[in-house]
Amino acid sequence: MEEDTRNLVDEYKGLSNEDVKARLSEKRNKLEIAIENVSHDFNAGTIVRNANNFNASKVHIVGRHKYNRRGAMCTDKYLEICYWPSIEEFVEDQHQRGREIVAMENNVPGCKPLGEKKFSEKTTLLLGGESDGLTPEILGKVDDIRYIESFGSTRSVNVGVASGIAMYEWARQNVINNV
Repeated sequence: MEEDTRNLVDEYKGLSNEDVKARLSEKRNKLEIAIENVSHDFNAGTIVRNANNFNASKVHIVGRHKYNRRGAMCTDKYLEICYWPSIEEFVEDQHQRGREIVAMENNVPGCKPLGEKKFSEKTTLLLGGESDGLTPEILGKVDDIRYIESFGSTRSVNVGVASGIAMYEWARQNVINNV
């Protein structure tokens, strides 16, 4: 038997990509992730990889930017990826399905610390690009804006890192503490 060299936990080794996705779908979390205005492929790929790690139910790519799957390390094969050409269509979908859109942004008026957030189970975390962040258009349509508290000299962490921190905080409140 040929060794499975994919970066999978043991219970999924030897399964086809379709079977891995099907098994993950049986126990998906209700968390969804959205990316808007992320132009660096590595960052978008890292966010997708983190979404797989936390078994998010979907990843939404909002706007004109698609991503190079190389940074996702093939984890996009195990997730549902949705492309939205417009902000309006994405926001309408989220609100019709009763989802709370929580933007992660660090330099806008009214944003509050992530550590004080009580996440609902049906949350969609929205992340933007490194330098430009989220567009004002989408920020005007979200339900909440949070930032990750910094304790050193830089005001923020890389967006890929931020996605992992925010997903972990959601999981801590909705998965880990409920097990």
